[in-house]
Amino acid sequence: MKTYLILFWIFAKIGTFTLGGGYAMLPLIERELVDKGRYLDEQEFLDATAVAQAAPGILAINIAILSGYKMKGFWGSVCCALGAALPSFIIILLIALFFHNFKENPIVQRVFLGIRPAVVALIAVPVFRLAKTAGITYKTAWLPAVSALLVWLLGVSPVYVVLASGLGGFLYGRVHGGAK
Repeated sequence: MKTYLILFWIFAKIGTFTLGGGYAMLPLIERELVDKGRYLDEQEFLDATAVAQAAPGILAINIAILSGYKMKGFWGSVCCALGAALPSFIIILLIALFFHNFKENPIVQRVFLGIRPAVVALIAVPVFRLAKTAGITYKTAWLPAVSALLVWLLGVSPVYVVLASGLGGFLYGRVHGGAK
């Protein structure tokens, strides 16, 4: 029972104090599960992140479910998912109840403007850490850069980029003997 409470608490404190969504939560989740608790190793965390991104749904909840399941099975996944979701749910509920009273307040507007750059930084950190763990080097960095530009500038659907990347990786492995 104690382990379930620990798992719930890990994700509850991350969910409570993280702005910017799942990507901003990644470095905190990694620090708690990989660095501090040693519940997962770096490769398991990278794999969980990849699956969580590919699966439908919210990234942080998907990672919580995958991590909880890896550590303690079904009930571990329930505890982690509830820990990740409940704080945000309660905070959003409270904001919805009271936000209309102060949304035009210039101080509140400035606070939100100040939070934006911090959220961008919180999202950038896990991107670079995951790239390093995934083995992206200066020689291969053009692949994610071109993918991002195709989606952002040319409006190519991310589905097509993922399918083309998968096909390209498969063909590369076949040519270079990596896949049989």
